[in-house]
Amino acid sequence: MRTDLVTDALAAERTRGSLAGAVMHTDHGAQYTSQAFADACLKAGVRQSTSAIGSSADNALAESFNAALKRETRQGRKHWSSEREAHLDAFRWLHRYNTRRRHSRPGQHSPIAHEAASRTTSTTPATTT
Repeated sequence: MRTDLVTDALAAERTRGSLAGAVMHTDHGAQYTSQAFADACLKAGVRQSTSAIGSSADNALAESFNAALKRETRQGRKHWSSEREAHLDAFRWLHRYNTRRRHSRPGQHSPIAHEAASRTTSTTPATTT
């Protein structure tokens, strides 16, 4: 994997707002341990996180996500007719995953709906008069 591919992942800041305070948990691949990636994380205010080498517990979430992606995009399909078709299917799935697909952790809401509700929920105690 190219280093610029993972540094481009931090471009989410352009569409999602500030990433300051976020944690990017990765494996020990060269692209994630590169100075370019460290600089991009520092610039975005993202804290880098890696686990002990060989720790399978950290991979559970990523493995679950990847399994859902494969299961829900392939659905009996053996291959795509082109790389572009595969990319479009993955993009459509990711869009649905974030905007419409309900998840158990945030109370059967999509990630976007959960974020929107979190932004509108005040964390300041109400004052009584």
